[in-house]
Amino acid sequence: MSSTRELFLSLVSVSIVPLMLAACTETPPGSATAPEHSSSPLEAASGDLPQGNDPVALDPKDFTTKIDSPYFPLEQGTRWTYLETDEKDHELKVVVVVTTRTKKMANGITARVVRDTVTQDGEVVEDTNDWYAQDAEGNVWYMGEDTAEFENGRLSSRHGSFEAGVDGAMPGIIMPAVPETGVSYRQEYYKGQAEDNGEILSTTEMADVPFGHFEDMVLEKNTITIEPDVLEYKLYAKDVGMVLALGISGGGGREELVKVDHAPASAGTGPLGNPNP
Repeated sequence: MSSTRELFLSLVSVSIVPLMLAACTETPPGSATAPEHSSSPLEAASGDLPQGNDPVALDPKDFTTKIDSPYFPLEQGTRWTYLETDEKDHELKVVVVVTTRTKKMANGITARVVRDTVTQDGEVVEDTNDWYAQDAEGNVWYMGEDTAEFENGRLSSRHGSFEAGVDGAMPGIIMPAVPETGVSYRQEYYKGQAEDNGEILSTTEMADVPFGHFEDMVLEKNTITIEPDVLEYKLYAKDVGMVLALGISGGGGREELVKVDHAPASAGTGPLGNPNP
């Protein structure tokens, strides 16, 4: 772990304050019974979270679309605006909105729809409906995405779209209930198309972004099984969510939070490629 932290420091010290060791319809919450991971309950504190292509037996009644995870809060109407500079120094605007909509997934779980729209010079280049739900223990699960890429205003790709319960696709953890150092998990699994993984490296980091200075942050390492050269770090602030993302290897750039506000009820509810403001 110490070698990983030293590598991170050497790569991003110019971009981030030095790391410190010492930062549709609403579904009511289900019962307090924890869902199962294979034959035993999920226990975030022990790191017993799904890995790779591990099957999971999840009970829909143990899930809610009211997502109040401290490091991944998804209150309806919240809107995050990020500035992203990609590996080619292109500037992109990323707007993430927690919509008023929900979607019942093929695995029976109802998820909250979160709209993620990327624009360049005002033109949509990528538009996605992401689906999230929270279990009774407080783990936030990623249930899939409906995504579209655009070139010159025209749809160019739907690659990466998947839904938990369809064609062998399975959900994963986007934020553990207890994000302790060393906890690892799969974030999504759709064989050959979506095989992302997460690992908590620290819970005591800090960073400066245009939106402000944050401390006691969760530092997450992201890798992709089918793209072994890709490495990204994300930093999450309590009661805010993701504040900073840094592409370390395999492309990617810097994505930093510039604004958080409340969006109108219609925001993010339009068709892909034409989201409502």
